[in-house]
Amino acid sequence: MNSFEFFNPVRIIFGMGKIAELPKYISKDHKVLVTYGGGSIKENGIYDQVFDALKGYSVFEFGGIEANPKYETLMKAVQLIRKEKIDFVLAVGGGSVLDGTKFIVAAVPFKGNEWDILAKHLPIKEALPFGAVLTLAATGSEMNSGGVISKTETKEKLAFGSPLLFPKFSILDPATTYSLPLNQVANGVVDSFVHVTEQYLTYPTNSPIQDRMAEGILKTLIEEGPKVLSNPRDFDVRANLMWSATMALNGLISCGVPTDWATHMIGHELTAFHGLSHGVTLAIILPSLLRIMIDDKEVKLAQYAERVWDIKSGTTREKALAAIDKTEVFFQSMGIKTKLTGYGVGAENFSKIIKRFEDRGWVGLGERRSVTPDKVLEILKNSL
Repeated sequence: MNSFEFFNPVRIIFGMGKIAELPKYISKDHKVLVTYGGGSIKENGIYDQVFDALKGYSVFEFGGIEANPKYETLMKAVQLIRKEKIDFVLAVGGGSVLDGTKFIVAAVPFKGNEWDILAKHLPIKEALPFGAVLTLAATGSEMNSGGVISKTETKEKLAFGSPLLFPKFSILDPATTYSLPLNQVANGVVDSFVHVTEQYLTYPTNSPIQDRMAEGILKTLIEEGPKVLSNPRDFDVRANLMWSATMALNGLISCGVPTDWATHMIGHELTAFHGLSHGVTLAIILPSLLRIMIDDKEVKLAQYAERVWDIKSGTTREKALAAIDKTEVFFQSMGIKTKLTGYGVGAENFSKIIKRFEDRGWVGLGERRSVTPDKVLEILKNSL
């Protein structure tokens, strides 16, 4: 196991009806901005629950944060906060709303061009405090300090983060996810799954605790994912998926182990150029990447085959390949197509994606930095 430092200060409030407890965690001295997405929270009752809980507070609201949060939209919220001198933000939504809110609270006090937080990775020295009410289990943003933002003008999707961007608290009520379209729920399962594989399917480092935790999350997602499609209002299933998503990316399973993230980096570019949902891009790229990079990952893939998929027979290579096939079939069982052509996308932007990686100086992605631009092109072609 490698040396590591772990820090996570987020208070998690988990369970049905917990939105009513918001006043326990936000002082009435605060001016509060509630951020949310396309307005579904007004239809499913979550908006009313939040605003009922905040009666007596000075509350503003900002809706319209996109599924892939746009810099241009978020800057409008930044301007509102500066104008009204708002000093606390409550994100109500899924990972996109939470990611967008993290950028907002970092951008408000930032001196200079706010896009440089992402484009130049300039340090975040201060941020407004914020909390979260989670309505979609997927990104783990409710218990981590990073996010991803898109810019329409340049068709970029970039990541950022800072220890200052942990939520002060996150309320997780699995019942808030009941009204989600099932394709969003399925995307969330895949997103959570790939978050785990990015931290697990690398190479052995004698880290059995992290491995067993990762395998436990993966097995839970495999067991519970199909159940949510057949019985969407099963609270226990929703609860298990929500907690799996949180545990998948709160920093715990990455302690002391190498991490990959190449699947995410490639997937972000497919979203930027083609508008594909994040979970869809991951379902497309991961199986292809694992096949192309199997020499780097064979030992861990075989372990994954045995412990997660119960594949006991065959050589190490045969087990690894069988596990990749099982993974792709699982994504398909969640109703997600695993080839670009299934979404009408061809090779038209592959060269632009490769050039973008080269222009950023990304010589190699992955845990060994061996996913070179040539390998990225091979992965994309294998995804058609």
